[in-house]
Amino acid sequence: MAGPSLDQIDRTILHELQEDGRMTNVDLARKAGLTAPPCLRRVRALEEAGVIESYHARLNAAALGYGITVFALVSLRSQAEEDLRQFEAHVAALPEVRECHMLNGEIDFILKIVAHDLQAFQQFLTSQLTTAPNVASVKTSLTIRTSKDIAGIPVDGV
Repeated sequence: MAGPSLDQIDRTILHELQEDGRMTNVDLARKAGLTAPPCLRRVRALEEAGVIESYHARLNAAALGYGITVFALVSLRSQAEEDLRQFEAHVAALPEVRECHMLNGEIDFILKIVAHDLQAFQQFLTSQLTTAPNVASVKTSLTIRTSKDIAGIPVDGV
């Protein structure tokens, strides 16, 4: 699906906001080579077009006591659309599940899950995930270390 036509200034605005979403409009305008009013109009247009979806703070999981990250590969008994939606709704309500991606192939979903510790994860696994409707199997892998974790996406042309 093709998105809106973006020029170099739009791409610079997107890149800079993705690097620092708290940047003032004046600083953003300077980096984009604009004055503040047209820069703000471009940002608003990018928001209205759905190119900019949200602004948020990126939190340090370990500083908040989330010591482990786990990836779970989930297979369902049925891949009927209603069953897929029911599973997605179930995991959407679980705050420990930070990402949920539907896959093609043998595995139906991959989840990124955070927990305070191994005991908390085991409790979550046995009470919230493996018992969810239509779940046939769950295979998990705990992360040992993370060598790359970049929010956002690359902005071409910047």
